[in-house]
Amino acid sequence: MVEALIVDLGIIFVAAGALLFVANQFRLPTIPFYLLAGLAVGWTIGLDELLVLAQWGIAFLVFVFGIRLDLGDVQSVLRDGEIAAITQLLVVAPIAFGAGYILGDLFGFAEPFRNAVYFSAAVTLSSTLVGAGMLEIEIRDNLVHGRLASSIHFFDDLVAIALLLILSTEVITADAVSSKIGYGVVLIVAGLVIYRHGFPLLVRAADGSDELVLMGSVSILVAFLAAAEYVGISIVVGAFAAGIAIRNDGTQSLAVGNGIDSIRDFFVTIFFVTVGALVSVPTLETATIALVLVALVAIVNPVVLLLAFVYEGYDVRTAFFATTGLNQVSEFSLVIAIQAFLMGTITEAMFDAIILGAAVTMLLTAFARRTEEEMYSAVVSQFFTEQRTRKVDQHSRVDDDLADHVVIVGYGRQGRRLVETLEDLDRSYVVVENDPALYDRLEAECRNYVFGDAMSTYPWQKAGLEDAALVVSTVDHRPVSEHLLELETDADVVLRSDDAEQAAELVEAGATYVTVPDILAGEQLIEIVDALLEGEIDAETLATDHLERLAELERYGFTAQREQY
Repeated sequence: MVEALIVDLGIIFVAAGALLFVANQFRLPTIPFYLLAGLAVGWTIGLDELLVLAQWGIAFLVFVFGIRLDLGDVQSVLRDGEIAAITQLLVVAPIAFGAGYILGDLFGFAEPFRNAVYFSAAVTLSSTLVGAGMLEIEIRDNLVHGRLASSIHFFDDLVAIALLLILSTEVITADAVSSKIGYGVVLIVAGLVIYRHGFPLLVRAADGSDELVLMGSVSILVAFLAAAEYVGISIVVGAFAAGIAIRNDGTQSLAVGNGIDSIRDFFVTIFFVTVGALVSVPTLETATIALVLVALVAIVNPVVLLLAFVYEGYDVRTAFFATTGLNQVSEFSLVIAIQAFLMGTITEAMFDAIILGAAVTMLLTAFARRTEEEMYSAVVSQFFTEQRTRKVDQHSRVDDDLADHVVIVGYGRQGRRLVETLEDLDRSYVVVENDPALYDRLEAECRNYVFGDAMSTYPWQKAGLEDAALVVSTVDHRPVSEHLLELETDADVVLRSDDAEQAAELVEAGATYVTVPDILAGEQLIEIVDALLEGEIDAETLATDHLERLAELERYGFTAQREQY
């Protein structure tokens, strides 16, 4: 068994490596090539082995998502995310169930009701692994559409876990279902308790040892997986609870993130290649079911979520970009289908259709992300001529008589430092920020601020762009930088980039100046070394000044938030 598993993994990684080399050479999305690798080697690996590998790959990646999930940050948009998710659940799930039941009845399925439930789950739930992976930059940079998508993923995962616990019961009775749900709830509550109390104790006990923190985190994962196996529920539920238990805030968990990231790609390869390998040549039944599934996931789901977000007061652009990470079949749906297949409660045609639909929607998402700006401009924006501004108006504060002021884009470390300087100079300013996690700080620390997307039109009207003297962006995000250069304003524009070549391109495109942090840090280091060598400052004074400066930065929170610009 072990030898066969090693051979299967070798086949998977050789095929994936060869195709990823091609993707890298032509700078193409990697997900399609993972799936192609699976199609190429699927016939060489047994179905039982593929199902086991798929579940383990999903389990570890769900664990990684749980670690990255910041409960405090998601909480800031969870209400609106819940409303959108519940709206989708109430609207899309019945449509999907009806379509699944009609298809099951049409093709003579033995259990059309249960198969319709599996079909509905595949349509309604969105993929954390694909969606969060595609939106990784947006989530890391705290853009609101990334946070909204993350909150939807979290909600969907909770619904998926409940469905997984219920549908993994071969004979559905009240006692059997309640016991399964009870075990799942206990694991998740245990994860939350460890998150709040246990993990901080682990960090203190490690006494600065990154290796001990990492090993302790892996031990938590193993313990939760063992507990899930012992009580007879899916290991994916245990992995999700274990991920929640690991804190990702603060530098003490940096070692965990680095250690987990180093092996994440291993399981990413296993997951996507096994999905591709599970795809079989579709029959007429399978192709029909998969076509309906893909249409509901790729068209109906995004439209319902878009309208729900707009109704909540988000601008259309934010709502649209939040939905681009939510239009693929969930990995939890695959786990549900796999368990149902092993129990014999899902027809082969429905199982194959869900696998095929998952592969197709993942492919569509990978390619759609490359053209979403064009899609928004050419299609979506044409249907919404009147922009919703309620969220911006409710969460903004701007003086009516602002003129000759500075507009600061982003309230991260650099943004806060700029505000401090302008306060000292008694110079008027407006901060444009759209991270809900920073709203309380904006309200407490800034005279004028606009809570909105810098890529939308109305926030700039609210910020008084036409009367501004200077626009300073602290965000290293190329689309934002290019958008600022396209604004109709006489104000000077200062941008940020982490790449010197890109900075030169932005200056040539019209930027007044582009900050490159590495270059600025290097120039500061040269000045310090020169001052020491020339005797302009002694080492003791330099060290004292440096410690005072670091203490000041820490006091204002400039060093504690490691992932904010």
